This record gives sequence, structure tokens and C-alpha cells, in this order.
Amino acid sequence: MRPPQLIGVIGTHTEVGKTWVTAQLARALRARGHTVAARKPVQSFELGAVTDAEVLAAATGEAPDAICLARRSLPIPLAPPMAADQLGRERIALASLVDDIHWPPVDFGFVETVGGALSPIAHDGASIDLLNALQPDRVLVVSDAGLGTVNAVRLTLRAAYRYDAMVFLNRFDAAIDVHRLNRLWLVERDGLRVVTDIGALADTLARTSLERSARSGGRR
Repeated sequence: MRPPQLIGVIGTHTEVGKTWVTAQLARALRARGHTVAARKPVQSFELGAVTDAEVLAAATGEAPDAICLARRSLPIPLAPPMAADQLGRERIALASLVDDIHWPPVDFGFVETVGGALSPIAHDGASIDLLNALQPDRVLVVSDAGLGTVNAVRLTLRAAYRYDAMVFLNRFDAAIDVHRLNRLWLVERDGLRVVTDIGALADTLARTSLERSARSGGRR
């Protein structure tokens, strides 16, 4: 069953901190009394490294194999379809990634993509294609806060234009001028909802969940 709040997590580029943000957000929501699950439909990684699924499992209380199936864990740091080819694994079809996702009864479900919006996640699709197949209730765009942020966020949101989107500026430091000015530009010029604090982000999502539940009479 689909969670009442399904949130797609997408980055402006690789290594921007999607997994860290998702894990911290899951912890914050659980601390507020909500149940949370996360899914990483496919992952690639350096052999011996802690995987994204392991990080998310520690945050949600799930098993790593529930977050990312063992056959979708690819121990080579390349885009998943490239990694699968290098390892001699089966071809990754976008539809199969969607079919592999199953949810426990939770308040919030997070689907973490790979790389940026147009990064290959399957042989026949990119990260944004996965989100388009899943139709999340909201998309969380994770970005750095430094030089290039405005361009990266704008390009990502062009790909995710159909969704209710929020931007999280990871590693934000208000004492750094470029961080502060980038945030102001995105808020004042582009009219975006930009958050820099995990607690504030969790509060916003929790409030939205309560509002939707009230509108639906508590039905899920």
C-alpha cells in the first residue's frame, strides 16, 4: 500500500548528501511520533563501503535488504546500469524497479533516486523517470549551498516541474555570503520553498501530513 505521504528525494548532482538528508529527516520524523520507511530501488557503491541502504536502515529501523534488494546492490561506483553491465548483472528495467517497491504501513515513505535528475537509474530511464512512474506527493530537492547552486536547483526543478517541490540546502552556513545570497535568490527571485534545517523540514512535512489527514477526515 502506498504511504499517505510519498516523497521523492532527488539531488542536483552526485554526492550532494541525499542519503544523509533522508536519514536525518527520517530520524526527526520518528522522534515526532511518525512512522517512516525508505526505499533505494537500486544502489551502486565502492566495495567495502557503507551503503546508502545501510544508512537508511539505521535511520528507519528497517533491514537494508528491505530498502534495496540484494540483487539491486551493485558493488562498483558507477551509474547503476553501467555498474550492472560491468558486473555482468541483469539489465535494469525501470518498470522492474517500480514493481520491486513495497511499503509497510507507515506515515511517510521516502524514495531516494541516484545522482541528479537525468542520471541513469535504469537502462531505459533516469532518476526523474522513476519519480514520474511513482508520482510522489512531493519532491525534495537536495542541493549544495555554494557556487552553482542557483543553476543546479533551477535545472533540477525544470525536470521535476510537475511536482510540489521543496529545496533543502545541505551544508548551509549562514555566515558564508554565497550560501546566504543563494538562498535569498531562490526564495525571493524564484519563489521557492527553501529549507536549511532538518528539524524545520520535518515540522513542515508533519504539518502537511496533519492538514491532509484533516481534509480527508483521517482516512488514508
